[in-house]
Amino acid sequence: MAKDSGADLELAGVTKRFPGFTAVEALDLTIPAGSFFALLGPSGCGKTTTLRMVAGLETPTEGRILIGGNDVTDRKPHQRPVNTVFQSYALFPHMTVLRNVMFGPGRRGVSDAQRRAHEALQLVELDHLAGRRPSQLSGGQQQRVALARAIVNRPAVLLLDEPLGALDLKLRRQMQLELKGIQNEVGLTFVHVTHDQEEAMTMADTVAVMNGGRIEQMGAPEDLYELPRTAFVANFLGQSNLLVGTVLSGGDRLVVEVAGHRLGVAADRARRRTGRVTLGVRPEKLHLLTAQPEPADGVNVLGPGRVTDVSFSGVSTQYLVEVPSIGTLTVFAQNMASGPTVSVGSEVWVSWRVEHGFGLDDDPGDTGAPADPDAAEVA
Repeated sequence: MAKDSGADLELAGVTKRFPGFTAVEALDLTIPAGSFFALLGPSGCGKTTTLRMVAGLETPTEGRILIGGNDVTDRKPHQRPVNTVFQSYALFPHMTVLRNVMFGPGRRGVSDAQRRAHEALQLVELDHLAGRRPSQLSGGQQQRVALARAIVNRPAVLLLDEPLGALDLKLRRQMQLELKGIQNEVGLTFVHVTHDQEEAMTMADTVAVMNGGRIEQMGAPEDLYELPRTAFVANFLGQSNLLVGTVLSGGDRLVVEVAGHRLGVAADRARRRTGRVTLGVRPEKLHLLTAQPEPADGVNVLGPGRVTDVSFSGVSTQYLVEVPSIGTLTVFAQNMASGPTVSVGSEVWVSWRVEHGFGLDDDPGDTGAPADPDAAEVA
């Protein structure tokens, strides 16, 4: 199948109100042609509603939607150059795999529908199963057929609505890599909605974290993880230790007093540089020490504290450390030895390099706790 360039997708001031609440609020977004874009967020944040508006399944209350520069806001779903792959595969059970994939082009009267269908099945490595029915395939194979059925129509934009949610963990991770490879090969614009942070970071060139109908932060996955702007992003993309303090001095390195401890953070990694601020550091950036370390330039130290919980997970061990006047810190330590290095009740210190911390833009005191992931998806 020839590589396409996809098309830009632009949302300009898009708002969607339902009786009693606003699902999406004044959303401005441009997704470049040929990119793999992820809308990431908890249940109810507006990501699915946004996708449905692009697909034409919901009508914006305000704003415009443009694909390739063409305004499609008022067009019906079948009039838009988009296709959607849902979590439920929605394959026709009475048709063979080949007939399922041929259905779209065949209905439009495309003369070489069968050849295109075989090409799409070759792309997802299922052409050898073209004669089978969906019930004879595994979940992962059915998902690939659904993807081939969408790709064969050569849409300018392919919408993916939690497409891997029904798969088991191992297959889901395999499909993440395969989807990314397919996107690179066909060159379409992929817009992927998910609540799974690992899935978004593994697959997407750009991730937009949604919260309360707005985009809280958008950028490359590594940028969002290393430099979250808000407590919500810091806690939704992985885990973070957040500490509130007061800036004592500035310059290239801020000195912040947190409950009597002086901690440093690089000024270019801090959103606020005066007054009360929230500092953050990822659990895997922390070092667990069983003796008080000597002071060293560029290294922050907190302690002594007590280990209150040890959770072994194979690759790493999670330690919870209670530090007086600070609270509980989470430490991830890679298992280089045969198991946990300290036990519950051990006295420890934690340290991290100044350049591994970050400062948030939030008003201090906002915990940024993500919404309940098991809550019903209303938006």
